[in-house]
Amino acid sequence: MGTDVVRELGAALGCGDRAVVDIGPGHRRLAVPDRHRGRFTVDVLGDDGAARRVVHLLPGGGLNVAADYCTAQGRSLAHFLADHGYLVIGTTPPEDALTPDRIGPQCADWGLDGHRTDLERVVAAVESLTALPYELLGHSAGAALALATAARNRGEALRRVLVLDTTGPYDPETEPELVAKAEALTRLFQQQLEAGVWTVDPGLKGLFARATTAPDAPSGVPRPVDGAGQFSNLGLLHYALTHTRDLPGPASWIHHRGHSSGTYAFGTTPGEDRFALEHSPLAVWTEAIGRLGSGLQPTALLRDLAAVWAGLTEVHRIDWAAIRAEVVWVNAEFGRGDHDLGARLIRRGGARVDYRVVPGYGHGDVVWSATAERDVWESLLPRR
Repeated sequence: MGTDVVRELGAALGCGDRAVVDIGPGHRRLAVPDRHRGRFTVDVLGDDGAARRVVHLLPGGGLNVAADYCTAQGRSLAHFLADHGYLVIGTTPPEDALTPDRIGPQCADWGLDGHRTDLERVVAAVESLTALPYELLGHSAGAALALATAARNRGEALRRVLVLDTTGPYDPETEPELVAKAEALTRLFQQQLEAGVWTVDPGLKGLFARATTAPDAPSGVPRPVDGAGQFSNLGLLHYALTHTRDLPGPASWIHHRGHSSGTYAFGTTPGEDRFALEHSPLAVWTEAIGRLGSGLQPTALLRDLAAVWAGLTEVHRIDWAAIRAEVVWVNAEFGRGDHDLGARLIRRGGARVDYRVVPGYGHGDVVWSATAERDVWESLLPRR
């Protein structure tokens, strides 16, 4: 790769000069056109002249690279990796750029396979420009995408897959009730697709907007305690982050507790409720959500993820035993929890797998915690 990594990558991806945007020091972004699937973006960080390896960052569902990996109280995960010798390439899927007038039947193709097509296009372009080995790092839905991509990869350049808080298949022998719930969820999302429901809004952008503009105003959502009363907007936001599992929603149960670790104590009145986040500061959450585009999740992607959880290989199959790269899999106790069948299936295929669960962490804490560098990220670095 030459002195201008971003422009060379843009040329390999068919982008014009105007596609390059400066985001900050050492951080630039490419807008990649795709006449069939809309536009996706590629972020590039790090010194390609000094880099020893490449890492491809894949954000969680509804997120983008800037929100998921470039937001932090101090040094972000993307900059942490760049500082440790990586050329960082982050691919944001096309749903981030959706506007209401562009939501339509084309989104039916935006499942795991559609996202993998975009990722493989970027990986191939980078490989054409450098001989460096590469790794795939994903969070949540992005981690499932990383694993699905690795299962189809037969090259030697892919060295490791780094997984942050995702769910593989539930174990039908020990977790049959979870398999049944995931099967029902797969059917629900397929029915929504057939009814023309192309995307799902998880609601976080709206929650943060209301909590920012009118934090003490009634949210319209009753508190689940005697004496009732409504959550305030700020209270509802904290409850939604720390007790995600308790909220209505077809997939809320996938969390062992919530998006973020923290506490919520009900008072006699809504104004007396006391709440706090433990690991990820609210300011970091707010900055991350503020960086989102549409915040939408494709229904097709959610269907495929649910099928993976259920082991419905006729809907979407990940060949776990075909993964040859080393896998580092880090889950969060209060996020996706301890469900290790996917890791065991990879290990049975002969790949090396380091699987662990971080105690006290919520789903988003693995990327936004003030102590994530010590608690999670250092374990992602290659062993010397």
